Amino acid sequence: MSALAPFEGVWRLDRRVENALGPDARFTGEAVFTPDGAGLVLQEAGEMRIEGQGAFRAERRYLWRGVGARIAVLFDDLRPFHDFDPTEPRPEAEHPCAPDHYRVAYDFTGWPRWHAVWQVAGPRKSYVMHSTYSR
Repeated sequence: MSALAPFEGVWRLDRRVENALGPDARFTGEAVFTPDGAGLVLQEAGEMRIEGQGAFRAERRYLWRGVGARIAVLFDDLRPFHDFDPTEPRPEAEHPCAPDHYRVAYDFTGWPRWHAVWQVAGPRKSYVMHSTYSR
């Protein structure tokens, strides 16, 4: 659990989605990392506002697991998503999900404020998602 311990607790989450194929979006809410016996459950909840479409409540959930010095991120149905080394100041990871491809770059250099930037490309997807987590 040592690699996971610094993430435990409540974080403010601000997210910006720059969509090349549709309207941009903003998400504001909380990311809560809660121990579950096997690692941490990440529950994100808040308001998503899509340009021209208004606002609605949005939630998602992931499982974070310590695997040696790395952190494995799983979907809540236990499918693997990606993994990274939290001791690196700027770790990167990928998730191929044919026909789409997801690439993340984390930035822990301003800890306890940290960032995740996802670049998503595919035949029907093309966006960059910037997420900032702060206490």
